This record gives sequence, C-alpha cells and structure tokens, in this order.
Amino acid sequence: MTNKLNKKEIIDLLPHREPMLLIEELTNIKKLFSATAIVNVKKDSFFVQGHFPNNPVMPGVLIVEAFGQAAAALTAHGIDRETYENKLVFLMGIEKARFRNPVIPDCKLELNIEAIRSHGRVWKYKGEAFVDGKKMADALWSATIVDKK
Repeated sequence: MTNKLNKKEIIDLLPHREPMLLIEELTNIKKLFSATAIVNVKKDSFFVQGHFPNNPVMPGVLIVEAFGQAAAALTAHGIDRETYENKLVFLMGIEKARFRNPVIPDCKLELNIEAIRSHGRVWKYKGEAFVDGKKMADALWSATIVDKK
C-alpha cells in the first residue's frame, strides 16, 4: 500500500468533484491511522470572490470539509477495495472546531489527521491545520461508512 496519494488517486476514492474536491494529495499515510492532506488555497479558489471581496479568507466550514475529505480518503484507502467500492463516508458530527488564524489565498494548508477510534461503521477523527508551521485550526469529528444508494 502506498504512502502517498495524488489527486487522481483521491478522485478514485472519493465522490467529490471540482469545485468541492478540496484536497490535492494525501501524504505520510499510516494505514487507517493518520495522514497529512494538502489543500492549495489559491487566489482563484471558488470562495475567494465572495468571502470576502478585497479581503479573501477560506471559510472555516471549508476547512472542516477538507478535514472530512482527508479522513474519508484515509479510511477508503485503508479498507479493502471490494469492501469499499459500494460505500460512501459521510460526516456525522463536529464536536469541536477552533479557528485560530485566518487562512488566506496563496498558501499551502496542511491538514494532519488521525483516526482516534472506530466502532463498526462509525469513526472518530481529530485534525490540525497548519500554514508554514503555524496552527490555523483544529477539529474533532465523526463520520460513518454507508451503502451507496
């Protein structure tokens, strides 16, 4: 199993598509345990024009979405492909999310995520987001694996 996934490999695992596919790659993968996701926040990212004009900031909810995508990719990558092929990972709840510094365009957002518990189809994760080593956000959330309809 590879230690790194590129965007094409992530697309093969997740149902998300542009413009909602936020993560570019998944690195430092420890099967079903942890990984680092990369989000390239660009000046032409879809949210920049309206959030906020002349003072763009990546919305906190999109940082949480990126955490969720990273966790889903980590989980999908670690599970047997035949088991996962007719499944989706859905966000169930966000227990804690803190936004410590604004994430502005033209940066590389690094999301360090960890699966801290799983019970059947329910998983719990934690994550921290950094830009140039500075903590921007952190969160604790849960997700479930469901059958595709």
